[in-house]
Amino acid sequence: MEPKQIKEGYLVKKGTVLNSWKVVWVVLSDDGVEFFKRKADSAPKGMIPLKGAVLTSPCQDFSKRTLVFKLSTERESWVKDIKRAITCLQGGVKFARKSTRRSIRLPDTINLSELYILMRDQENGVKEQKLEKDRRVYNHCFTGGTVVDWLISKDKARNRPEALMLATGLLNEGFLQPAGDVSKEGVEGGAVSTVLDEPNALYYFADSGFFCEGYSSDEDVIVKEEFRGNIIKQGCLLKQGHRRKNWKVRKFILRNDPAYIHYYDPTKGDEYPLGSIHLRGSVITAVEFVPDAKRYDVDGNLFEIITSDETHYFLQAATSEERNEWIKAIHAVSKTGK
Repeated sequence: MEPKQIKEGYLVKKGTVLNSWKVVWVVLSDDGVEFFKRKADSAPKGMIPLKGAVLTSPCQDFSKRTLVFKLSTERESWVKDIKRAITCLQGGVKFARKSTRRSIRLPDTINLSELYILMRDQENGVKEQKLEKDRRVYNHCFTGGTVVDWLISKDKARNRPEALMLATGLLNEGFLQPAGDVSKEGVEGGAVSTVLDEPNALYYFADSGFFCEGYSSDEDVIVKEEFRGNIIKQGCLLKQGHRRKNWKVRKFILRNDPAYIHYYDPTKGDEYPLGSIHLRGSVITAVEFVPDAKRYDVDGNLFEIITSDETHYFLQAATSEERNEWIKAIHAVSKTGK
């Protein structure tokens, strides 16, 4: 009996040999995950069986990458434990697994997901700010002390040590992210990542519109207005290049007010975009074919963005449902954002 296909799309996968990140086409079935070099390939590069596998989400192994999840098989668990056991024997220490919840003594009754939703509340949650530290400007962030004060004010903690314990739990579970050198040292400096109750320790919500900018030569703040909008949608799409007309997978982040969509090399992270599209007054439509298409099989799930200055962008989604979602989201932003 053939495995049932559940979901497919682009993901960025970390290599097992070179440890580099590459875009792959992933197909999830009811018994495993197959990944392909290209969507049009008939044979997968590899397959991860789901029986006995363990999913970790969010995965905090990579501090500079967000939205990472880890799928571990029984074989990987054995290899990891054997390597750690050998290292412990060589160093003369006792083998022990770390538990984030136990290491910070977080009670089992605490629901961090519910706490995070309360913190993100627009009216009564933690207020995001624009803060200047060490000749840089951090947008959509807050200090560790702000989190501690909020937890105490909302009766989620009785004192600052207890509030720090909760904040550290949120950090270790990926709800909070460090911004700036001071907070990153708190994450990387010890056996357990900790939130610092300091005015120079900055953090941001994992799903916020956080971005950092520097100063120009005359020490004026570089204001990148196009990054100030809230993130409406993000994901990977195929994009046709304007010069060579070839197709490459790019990660797109759609923001409103102002209406911009930025695209990135998904293997490099979200710090520096490759380009941006100003969507105000744009026309977004589904199309059946692309002129001058090269490489890749680009039949199906295509759509086009025509900007107000008559620039044409051709994109391809993984599925027809995803294409409809992108068209609807971009159309709404183009009409309401400035």
